[in-house]
Amino acid sequence: MKRMRFSALLLGGVGLLAAALPALAHHSVTAEFNPDKEFVVRGTLTKVDWTNPHIYLHMDVKDDSGKVEEYSFESGPPSVLHRAGLRKEDIKIGDQVTVTAAPAKDGTKTYGWLKMIKYSDGHVFVYRNGSE
Repeated sequence: MKRMRFSALLLGGVGLLAAALPALAHHSVTAEFNPDKEFVVRGTLTKVDWTNPHIYLHMDVKDDSGKVEEYSFESGPPSVLHRAGLRKEDIKIGDQVTVTAAPAKDGTKTYGWLKMIKYSDGHVFVYRNGSE
């Protein structure tokens, strides 16, 4: 009886550990982005994906010739951003913003890790998350 109970507990513990392993596979910012570099773009917010495990901001940016390119910025999870002072309501489609980001390591020009947003009214949100 004791042996069966021990086996059931051991099996249950192994099952719980196996279920939790995917959470440990999360990558750091430095896996995809270069936090030692940054780029700055100004444009119009077009879409916000306020989802777990990361949010994404999308914006249209005009280059010097007037051609519009879509930029995407990844950031932390909604709960962390909320605690840092950014709420979904703070990001309005159509707003003109300036974004500072860490570039993607694969060289994708239009993709980065959000470090800072400067709104047209002058207020700033800086995301201090260990990527600096």
